[in-house]
Amino acid sequence: MAFYEHVLIARPEISPQQVETLIEDIKKTIQDQGGIVGKTEYWGLRNLTYRIRKNRKGHYALVNIDAPAAAVHELERLLKINEDVMRYKTIRVEELDEEPSPILARRDREERRRARREGGRDGEDGGDFEGGED
Repeated sequence: MAFYEHVLIARPEISPQQVETLIEDIKKTIQDQGGIVGKTEYWGLRNLTYRIRKNRKGHYALVNIDAPAAAVHELERLLKINEDVMRYKTIRVEELDEEPSPILARRDREERRRARREGGRDGEDGGDFEGGED
């Protein structure tokens, strides 16, 4: 079996729960074909670089797959006929990376930075004043 990274972009009109259902369908398809699904990541509703079918945004998701080529071909065949999927890309890799993807790592880093900034703004360092007596 080979290792694959599969990224898909779903229509922005669907909900994040529907994207999770779509990912579960992908997992079931791969497992039915004798493959194994590693980590899955939902990257959220993100801006597209260029319009796809008049849409400016899309739900992004990443799925790590350890499966035979026939399973990936079947998955791609099913995604071609799924109206909720705007684009997908499957890339064969030498090994699967179990660490968070750069997109999630950057999001976590930004959240930690934001928390540190907001943690320091308690009125002592000239930050935002939120009422009360002086």
